[in-house]
Amino acid sequence: MSTLLKVEGVSKRFHGLLAVDRLTFDVPEGGIYAVIGPNGAGKTTLFNMIAGVYAPDHGIITFADKRIEGLPPDRIARRGIGRTFQIVRPFPALSVEDNVIVGALMRRADVADARTHGHEVLRRLDLYDKRAQRASSLTLPDRKRLEVARALATDPKLLLLDEVMAGLRPTETDRIVAILKELNRDGLTILLIEHVMRAVMALAGRILVLHHGAAIAEGAPADVVRDPAVIDSYLGAEDI
Repeated sequence: MSTLLKVEGVSKRFHGLLAVDRLTFDVPEGGIYAVIGPNGAGKTTLFNMIAGVYAPDHGIITFADKRIEGLPPDRIARRGIGRTFQIVRPFPALSVEDNVIVGALMRRADVADARTHGHEVLRRLDLYDKRAQRASSLTLPDRKRLEVARALATDPKLLLLDEVMAGLRPTETDRIVAILKELNRDGLTILLIEHVMRAVMALAGRILVLHHGAAIAEGAPADVVRDPAVIDSYLGAEDI
């Protein structure tokens, strides 16, 4: 399996705080890779560097064999990286359909084509029947899926998911897990940050664990969750 995203020795400091400390990992094309760790471990900062919000202080980020570190977010999105945000912020006054069309227009100049693609995305996310509703009227589970739909509408090769299952009930978590598995089977590579371990264990082929910005474990899920350092710093014995 070829590598789609490669992160090599990446670091980021904010004044005196070392938020990300010399991280190195590969995300295989067609895989699902999870990043876990306690709050403040540097997970979202890592996503922000991959997505172009921040340039790393040190290190290299390569996507599809081309370096992307330091590029602005719009250019990285056009390269094929889509992302969601931990705090979902759709355009509240727009309909569900129009929120998705905005993303689809990144690669489609014709609104009719963007609408057709948007409808396909909404069907995949179980939101098609709610396409005429205002985004502000949606429940939390629906807003979470709309966040994924907005990113998916940009036709990404790599989808960055930042805690899309936080705050959901187990049944809603399982619903999103099933959707993500189907998207992955169709060829989408996924890199996710997630605290819901039932989702991580159901989805991820490999897991990276961060603590204070540094990697403390990386590998297959069954091995990582039994690592003493991971249990001590994040999971706790009761979660194993």
